[in-house]
Amino acid sequence: MRSALGAGRGRILRQLLTESLVLSITGAILGLAFACAGVFYLAHQNSIALPLLSSVRIDTTALVWTVLIAVAAALLFGVAPGLRVSRSNLQNALKDGGHGSSAGRNRDRLRSALVVSEIALACVLLVGAGLLLRSFLRVLDVDLGFNPSQASAIQLSYDDQGKAANRAIYDREVIRRIEAIPGVQSAAITDSLPMSRNRSWTASLLPNSKNPADSHDSFVYVITPGYLRTIGIPLVKGRDITWEDNHKDEAVVIINQTLARVLFGNDDPMNRLIPSLGARVIGVTEDVRETSPEVGAGSQMYMSTAAPQYDSADQKLVIRSTLPAETLQPTVLATLRAINPGQPAADLKPLQLLVDHASSPRRFLLYLVVAFAGLALVLAALGIYGVISYSVTQRTQEIGIRMALGATQRKVQLGIVGQTLRVASIGIVVGAITSVAVSSLISSLLFGTAPTDLETFGVIFMLLVIVALAAGYIPARRASRIDPMIALRNS
Repeated sequence: MRSALGAGRGRILRQLLTESLVLSITGAILGLAFACAGVFYLAHQNSIALPLLSSVRIDTTALVWTVLIAVAAALLFGVAPGLRVSRSNLQNALKDGGHGSSAGRNRDRLRSALVVSEIALACVLLVGAGLLLRSFLRVLDVDLGFNPSQASAIQLSYDDQGKAANRAIYDREVIRRIEAIPGVQSAAITDSLPMSRNRSWTASLLPNSKNPADSHDSFVYVITPGYLRTIGIPLVKGRDITWEDNHKDEAVVIINQTLARVLFGNDDPMNRLIPSLGARVIGVTEDVRETSPEVGAGSQMYMSTAAPQYDSADQKLVIRSTLPAETLQPTVLATLRAINPGQPAADLKPLQLLVDHASSPRRFLLYLVVAFAGLALVLAALGIYGVISYSVTQRTQEIGIRMALGATQRKVQLGIVGQTLRVASIGIVVGAITSVAVSSLISSLLFGTAPTDLETFGVIFMLLVIVALAAGYIPARRASRIDPMIALRNS
């Protein structure tokens, strides 16, 4: 109509481009606000152990990139429709868009195609997020081999002058005083914790063999009596280390089930000597996942802090208590300083933090994918609502006539909802096919979950249908309330 009244192509293009720029720049500003909040939240997540995550900021490059994307979107979705309109036949356009008439089929198809694309993209992202979420839940359900709940650790500092006897006396006194604190159930000392540092010793039944096949690298934990009970590692057979073991000429060692199978096969490992360590096996524990919940356990062994091979002063006090770590910390620190005035300030950290840090890369990836999937779902819902709402507006006269001829409100609503489901179904089918292909590409990121997990796909499809119904119900409800007399009068 504007073209028929004399508006030139340039005038129409400038108007559409201005409208697109205003919308895209406004969206970019809102997007940056959400991005700043999201980046600030991630940068202050201490449970996510990613290098330099705390230094992540939205810099000039990110701002320039955002402006370029906004301008590009304005040019694409402003200029392209303007050129299409300016090149169309005025007579056909006026017939197609006249008062009281519905929009042309080509434009309906284009809008529907855009919505189908939005739904398909949302489906792909949601399936990916669902598979990663299911994998993350499987990781949380993994049996770690120890119980981090209600257990915490603090760094110890003291000088034992390199003498095992001094170290044993100090350790015993520390544990005695710590266990006397109200709320403390047990305490022990170790030089290493699960999912912290990687250190191994060689265990072999042939002390002088140079054949690598005869030697087995094993994670070693140097501990005091009560460590297994404190950290929650079950003993399968045998007994724990005792203080009396420190005074024996022959060292003792506790090994896990994996090392027992490697060294002794199906034979009973109890009281067997491991010559390379100069230690006799007094117990067998369950396997502990020492590096990550997603990595299986390797060979492990536990030796006394008085073992002659042990010469490190790096020790950690492990405490199991019914009290939170932050509540217990002042009392624990005061107790340690009463024994050793040189004990520096240190935090009593829950062992659960070690588990959280080990799984933090997967958690970070899950956060990102879920955020993108959520945004895609919102955009798909808005797209469905916009298309159906515009269709209802264009069909106001038609709906009024149908209701004047006896169509009920329920029938009108079902017709609009049916139109919504048709568009959504096409998008879901396209998204499902694409998701099967894409999910195979992220199979290496999954844990205990198949790329074509039917339960995940089913839940995502149901979610998309529910969102589509909710987005289509609002314009359907508005359409069913159209007054036939007003619709016919304004036609």
